[in-house]
Amino acid sequence: MAKRDALGKKPLQVLEKIRENLEKLNEKMEIMIELQKHGKKEAQPLPEAPLDVMTLLSMPDHLRKTAMTVCRLGRATAEDVAEQTHRARAVESAYLNQLVIMGHLKKERVGRKAYFYVDREGQG
Repeated sequence: MAKRDALGKKPLQVLEKIRENLEKLNEKMEIMIELQKHGKKEAQPLPEAPLDVMTLLSMPDHLRKTAMTVCRLGRATAEDVAEQTHRARAVESAYLNQLVIMGHLKKERVGRKAYFYVDREGQG
């Protein structure tokens, strides 16, 4: 009897996870639909939006959070980003370097500190 109950719970957990993922997808689709509606009125990208919305939406959540934080801060160290995201500095450092490799951010060393920023001139 206990074995049957354990087997019955697993499909429910899987279905719950699927439901959560579908909700996330629906939210993203709503954002994309809204952007498309407004995008027709305004054909040119906004100059103050260094990473376009479609690029941000295509990123995994963890990288999107880091990228958006750098956009907000302008120029930041991994420690600055970690303070905003409430994640470990080492984690943010890895994410920031990943974004540099992907070409979304630039990295500049000043002494021992590494600063990350969006190359606004290179994106337009």
